Amino acid sequence: MASSLVVTGLGVVPAQASDAGNPEAQRIVSVGGTITEILYALGAQDRIVAVDSTSFYPADATSKPDVGYMRALSAEGILAQKPDLILAEEGSGPPPVLDILRASAVPMVTVPTPATADGILQKIRDVGSAVGLAKESAELAEKTGEDLKAVMDEIAAFDGTKKRVLFVLSLSNGRIMASGSGTEAAAIIEMAGGINAAPEISGYKPLSDEAVIAAKPDVIVAMERGDHRLTPEQVFAVPALQTSPAAANQALISMDGLFLLGFGPRTPEAVRALASQLYSGAFGG
Repeated sequence: MASSLVVTGLGVVPAQASDAGNPEAQRIVSVGGTITEILYALGAQDRIVAVDSTSFYPADATSKPDVGYMRALSAEGILAQKPDLILAEEGSGPPPVLDILRASAVPMVTVPTPATADGILQKIRDVGSAVGLAKESAELAEKTGEDLKAVMDEIAAFDGTKKRVLFVLSLSNGRIMASGSGTEAAAIIEMAGGINAAPEISGYKPLSDEAVIAAKPDVIVAMERGDHRLTPEQVFAVPALQTSPAAANQALISMDGLFLLGFGPRTPEAVRALASQLYSGAFGG
């Protein structure tokens, strides 16, 4: 298979043969909830033969065979589906499994997933190009871009005081795993008009009690995972949070993780939903 070009949010870069898609693919394994969501939005759902465990939107995707968590894949499990295309979000793995998949005869595309507005649109176009739906994906990207620009312009015009937002990935023994700079959570907080309360850390890391107190969050944001969600009682029982403005107002926002951090076609809706909750309905819901 000849080499091709992959267009990413950072420009056009050379791609290996295994990065070339299969426009005629009828047996697609989709790895990554946003990849699956985009394929459904493009009307390609009947071509998906299996998904990973993060692919739970739309609900029909959960009826597909499950090849496991995107970061703990099994090459045997994927190849057993007899795919003619593997589409995987960047960050899927582990690397030895990806090496096996790339060495197979099955075309494989790894889709970059930068948490930026331009990155969302390029992701949509990359998925469409890989499955022969370039026109449809260009239209979807254009609509998504227009919707995102509209809500972000509205947020940019908001003249209220910006909220300090602490994104809590998890709680364990009273320790907060929070989002710092360079994370999807930090990006969505900024898009929604908030201020990330933990910019001094990079990535998702545990915060010391001193760092939590210094963050002085106005609002805590957390992900819902299936039936699991953090409650105000759990969050504000953390001693370091008890003197925060967020605790004083019991200000906890819980949102579906894929919706909030997927950075796909629903991101304009997610930005508006988060902004609306941060600023008491100022941007609709």
